[in-house]
Amino acid sequence: MENEQNKGLFSNFFRKILTRKNPDEMLADASKAGFQKTLGAIDLIILGIGAIIGSGIFAVVGIAAAGGNESLGAGPGLVVSMIIATFACIFSALCYSEFATMIPVAGGAYTYTFATLGEFAAWMVGWVLMLEYAVGYVAVACAWSNHFMQFVKGFSAYLPNWLVNPPIWLISDYKNAVIQLNALGQTTASIPHIFGIPISINLPACIIVAIITSILVKGTKDSTKMATIMVAVKLAVIGLFVLVGAFYVKPENWVPFAPNGMSGIFMGAFIIFFAYIGFDALATAAEECKNPQKDLPIGIIGSLIATTVVYVAVALVLTGVYCTSSPNIDPGFLKAPMAYVMCMVHQDWAAGLISIGSLAGLTSVLLVLQLASTRILYAMSRDNFLPSVFQKLHPKYSTPHVLTLLVGVVCMIGTMTLDLDVAAQLCNFGTFTSFIIVCVAVLILRKIDPDRPRPFKVPCSPLFPSLGIAFCGGLMLYSMKSLTASALMFPVWLLIGLGIYLQYGYVKNRKIEINKLNSTNKDEKELITK
Repeated sequence: MENEQNKGLFSNFFRKILTRKNPDEMLADASKAGFQKTLGAIDLIILGIGAIIGSGIFAVVGIAAAGGNESLGAGPGLVVSMIIATFACIFSALCYSEFATMIPVAGGAYTYTFATLGEFAAWMVGWVLMLEYAVGYVAVACAWSNHFMQFVKGFSAYLPNWLVNPPIWLISDYKNAVIQLNALGQTTASIPHIFGIPISINLPACIIVAIITSILVKGTKDSTKMATIMVAVKLAVIGLFVLVGAFYVKPENWVPFAPNGMSGIFMGAFIIFFAYIGFDALATAAEECKNPQKDLPIGIIGSLIATTVVYVAVALVLTGVYCTSSPNIDPGFLKAPMAYVMCMVHQDWAAGLISIGSLAGLTSVLLVLQLASTRILYAMSRDNFLPSVFQKLHPKYSTPHVLTLLVGVVCMIGTMTLDLDVAAQLCNFGTFTSFIIVCVAVLILRKIDPDRPRPFKVPCSPLFPSLGIAFCGGLMLYSMKSLTASALMFPVWLLIGLGIYLQYGYVKNRKIEINKLNSTNKDEKELITK
């Protein structure tokens, strides 16, 4: 008897966690949200380019080409790495486009998973997306701080010394502050302590996060205007790099084309994938689009194609000017490869402009990543996985200001504690996972709901979604052989998410179900009494 009861409990538990949310119910919830519909196709392309072209092309491209602590470099074969990464993205982008036009509500991959794989899978995807956007946001904020301080040092002849060379504990997290002090032969005594706890604050990163947060509170249209300016600046700077650098290309630097063979090319594809993250963020803003059925596919695919053309041009010039096959790679190339190459050919004026472009690029990425983070959390709160206070919209700007402020504060704290290399790798693992699930979800919904209107359909299905799964899964599994730290931390992140779901999300949804059932029974009794 006890065994039968246990079986019944387990059966009921699995039935609950596999419960799917009807897309029609999602659309009905979205219509009540009150978001202002301000985004058109051009706005989406600008936001997409703003999210994608950022820290990846200005910083990570050097590591992908020359190699890092745990990875081999692709060398001039970086162009092939970029094409592989593009294919991993393009098949997933098509799947995102089908879902975004069919279920144009906030939440992106989280929402699509809820409609196909059920409650538990949806929560876990939302949790993974937080890894992609929030952790990636912290990494980009710290990269912005590094580029800003390098930019300020260029004006050392005109600015006061306290601004050009501030205390290390004011411009870095504690771990990196210790490393820098040790490299300078100094002790950690210069770092202040409160109640025995060392205080190290990345002040520039905190300031830029505060600025981005205040802009997003005011609304997505204002955010798009800012992104437009940032995108124009960084595209102009990248164009300058390609045009100037082309005169210094030496074809012999492209030989050997793949110094580390296909191993280097595949690792390069995994690393440079960080430079493609962002187009999926557009799907999270679906409720704020004027015509999502038409504009979202244009925005998602258009921004991806535009950035791929830009990336290939940069890779060809970068590896043509600097020999990435050399065993002795200057650390300056790994931190800021484009600016370093311009200095190497004595074009300091161009290097200075590239520094400005890198700041613009990183700023636009921060804007879109925080926008995406808040929209996903908003959707999860609407589905009772998070407290209902997160659904509150600003009375004037109609933005989820509580969530926006919360994400801003959490990311400020993250800038003081997070290892940037591991953050970028974790961000990639989260992105690959969400891409794979979206591709799987498209195939599932084609089977369980074939008659639902699809304004945009993935061509050559099931081939294209299957190729998306193969590309993303293959790169993720291949990279795990080398990236030990992040490969261990990713499962830990998933276990933490599982614990939060079981302790809060699952319990709260079951209470709501019981309340609805009791309310229904009460109404039925009143009708019988009457």
